Amino acid sequence: MSGRLNSAQPYAVGLFRIVLGLLFTCHGAASLFGVLGGAAGTDGGTIEAGTWPGWYAAVIQLVCGALALLGLATRPAAFLASGSMAFAYFHVHQPNALWPIQNGGEQAALFCWTFLLLVFTGPGAFALGNTLRSPRTLRTEPKEEETPSEPIAA
Repeated sequence: MSGRLNSAQPYAVGLFRIVLGLLFTCHGAASLFGVLGGAAGTDGGTIEAGTWPGWYAAVIQLVCGALALLGLATRPAAFLASGSMAFAYFHVHQPNALWPIQNGGEQAALFCWTFLLLVFTGPGAFALGNTLRSPRTLRTEPKEEETPSEPIAA
């Protein structure tokens, strides 16, 4: 059973990355463009351009979410997204109460930790970044060492 699950791991990680990237992109699009219900607390509106930290967080959500969704520069995008969600948690939510269930920061905490997981797992399957690399960089087996054609004299 473990063997089958292990062989499916890249595909599970790839699907996880796609869903996570889509959800994060939707948050950025809602805040920047007023789609999907708009920015939180604005009655379907947007965040004013250049306002700190909300507008910058929305840009990070849109760009990093799209990169993760597509599987392009996944690890750096996931690192930036994770850091922005850690900032959101500690700057916006944590001052209201200690626990995420009490301060409304569950979503920020989950996004933070799930993106951090992608930093370590990589994009998994279905990533555009995998198709853009040369076949040489995709090699999974170590290159066999060349053996000398003549034996070495002792």
